[in-house]
Amino acid sequence: MEYVISHDGTRIAYARSGVGPPLVLIHGTGIEHSYWDPVASDLGRHFTVYRVDRRGRGQSGDTAPYAIQREFEDVAAIIESIAGDVFLVGHSYGALCSLEAALLTTNISKVILNEPPMYTTVEVTLPADVPAALLACVEAGEWEKVLVLLYEVGGMSDAELHWLKSLPSWRARIQAAPTMLREILSVREYAFDPVRFKDLKMPVLLLVGGETDSVYTAATEALHASLPNSRLAVLPGQPHDAALTVPEIFVQQVLRFLQENGPAI
Repeated sequence: MEYVISHDGTRIAYARSGVGPPLVLIHGTGIEHSYWDPVASDLGRHFTVYRVDRRGRGQSGDTAPYAIQREFEDVAAIIESIAGDVFLVGHSYGALCSLEAALLTTNISKVILNEPPMYTTVEVTLPADVPAALLACVEAGEWEKVLVLLYEVGGMSDAELHWLKSLPSWRARIQAAPTMLREILSVREYAFDPVRFKDLKMPVLLLVGGETDSVYTAATEALHASLPNSRLAVLPGQPHDAALTVPEIFVQQVLRFLQENGPAI
């Protein structure tokens, strides 16, 4: 692993592999850089891939008090440490961090955002008994139960959860579970203001699964309507984690967008 120091002094780790133009990958909630393992090798044939551990998980540091803005600065710090322009891909919470980082640095040439969570675009409520159940699990240090409960509340089916548990990254998800609540609360407090992005001229590809939760569909559509140079690609039949469920299709979408000449249309 290699490291950069973010704006607040926190050490942010990343794994670098491959050869070619720099491509920074930012994972979502409840995981670390290993999220990108299914696509890293194929992408590494075309790009120098930087798989980042977001703060508080993997080999990255953490600094209290937590604030989502520090995550935006972390992404910008990674990008500013790389010579030349950079391609940026973010998934879920990492997509939101990538979107905001695009306002902090001019060294990004193209961005791909895969289902950023912006709860202000749609009403999200939790069952009445969930907060107490989560608190009990947190107090007991039962992080796998926290993880499962949050996935179930998020609409994950038993079959999807069983499949996720079978992946090598499940242990990393359990280890990252202590960071999930703060990120969920941060997203609920995040207010998307389209005016802030009206001058974001870089090409942006918005990826959304055809079978994903309505929160992500609404957020993606809101972004598409707000960004001046965006395009929308729907992945038919896919849930929230297309990089895991159909890695070959995900890679195809990334390559098609990043390797094309001229601006996105």
